[in-house]
Amino acid sequence: MSDIHFFQEEITFDLQHQTILTQWINHVVSLEKQEIDIISFIYCSDNYLLDINKTYLDHDYYTDIITFDNRDSAEEPINSDIFISIDRIKDNAKTMNVTFELELHRVMVHGVLHLLGYKDKTDAEKNEMREREEASLSLLQI
Repeated sequence: MSDIHFFQEEITFDLQHQTILTQWINHVVSLEKQEIDIISFIYCSDNYLLDINKTYLDHDYYTDIITFDNRDSAEEPINSDIFISIDRIKDNAKTMNVTFELELHRVMVHGVLHLLGYKDKTDAEKNEMREREEASLSLLQI
């Protein structure tokens, strides 16, 4: 069985339904015929994630998620650190007129989908990513 962990850095955040979310993420990954070794979700502030973005990606802007794939090859079981800005999730949920929980779950599965090989640079890739996000979200029963 895979290890999925939830942490927080520089914020206090209580993730609800951790067991259900763990089962959901495992299910999404298994549907793609892949396996998880370990995924660490780290919930943090805008400034914490901005610092990571600057330090590791040389990007000077806020983002909602940064996914680090720690594998040597895509054939290995997933080993990843996924950083998520709770500040961005709150703001994006308001902007898109969705619940905080829905936006959080969408961003969580977005990071997992990147680890499964989905990209979002081109319009076609963005459309496919959005479709995969929606399909994955439809599997989550909370």
